[in-house]
Amino acid sequence: MGHGGDVIAELTTDHREVDDLFAQFDDAPPGGEDRKRLVDALTIELVRHSVAEEAYLYPAVREHLEGGDALADKELADHARVEQLLNDLEQREATDEDFDHLVRELRSEVTAHVDDEENNLFTRLRNGVHPYVLEELGDKVRQAKKSAPTRPHPAAPSTPPANKLLAPGLGLVDRVRDYVSGRGQ
Repeated sequence: MGHGGDVIAELTTDHREVDDLFAQFDDAPPGGEDRKRLVDALTIELVRHSVAEEAYLYPAVREHLEGGDALADKELADHARVEQLLNDLEQREATDEDFDHLVRELRSEVTAHVDDEENNLFTRLRNGVHPYVLEELGDKVRQAKKSAPTRPHPAAPSTPPANKLLAPGLGLVDRVRDYVSGRGQ
């Protein structure tokens, strides 16, 4: 959940973990229980990652980068599409007719978002934001992921201050549900 380094290193490591989960999904037998377990793991990782970005990275993008409002708004729109797909997948079993199709759609959205962040946003952050600020953001993102929700909440706010207030409570409820159900174990 926490990797260390500045915000760019932290989030890039998250991206590689998501890539690995998608690769494991590809290797799992269609319709099998492993596929559902892997989608649950993807959901947990993607929701924590998104919540942390929304709480700390995108406000910093707005503050420190020229055109930051438009950049942050685009990233938030990407997150909304991913969260809706995750919500749709949470309602499905691996044997459902549209399960694999929804995962392919999710992968496409996530891959496009990651490519944009790593090849555009992160480059602009590295060039336009002091390394000390990037280190602080890395610490804040790691802390946010510890208490972040583990399930999609498409109706929850995605911008501060409301998201920072609600996320820990939603995260607690999600972790209790996960514990009781065995999800993510």
